[in-house]
Amino acid sequence: MIVFVRHGETVPNREGRLLGWVDAPLTEVGRRQAEQLAARLRDLAPAAVVSSPLGRARETAAPIAAAVGGEVEIDDRLIEIDYGEWDGRPLVELPSDVVARWRRDADFAPPGGESLRRVGGRVAGFCEERLGRDGVVVAVSHVSPIKAAVCWTLGVGDQLAWRMRLDVASITRIAAGPVLLSFNENVL
Repeated sequence: MIVFVRHGETVPNREGRLLGWVDAPLTEVGRRQAEQLAARLRDLAPAAVVSSPLGRARETAAPIAAAVGGEVEIDDRLIEIDYGEWDGRPLVELPSDVVARWRRDADFAPPGGESLRRVGGRVAGFCEERLGRDGVVVAVSHVSPIKAAVCWTLGVGDQLAWRMRLDVASITRIAAGPVLLSFNENVL
């Protein structure tokens, strides 16, 4: 099973800004969420705790790994979508026709960024490699890669990600098959 964990709260997430490769640290609330995630996941005794290379994911993964006596393994495939020139901007400030195109077309990429299809491809590779191989794997990542994992699991198009809400510090579980066991479990 892969237990996907979305990182804890950051200021840009709280403000509704696109937060891709520009990194932001966890807030105090985000650090408490990471501790709560560690307490909740401890009993799963994961064989591995894997994280996106971004600091907010590593900050979330560290207490989880410490709770199970392990180390954090970094996997670049878990990094957030690259929003390119739009990184840090509020989604609501983008022109509505551009957002509509983005929602329809999985190959659409923000200027200097990457498409949902590209994110889906790298996350599918991670899932295919790790699912069922190591027992329970905790994968600390971001909104777009976790939604991509759900799309891969369900065998649906990448653009379906726009119809999902995934909160910070939430848990999504995928079992071998692949089968979606849970989505957007909240720790609070």
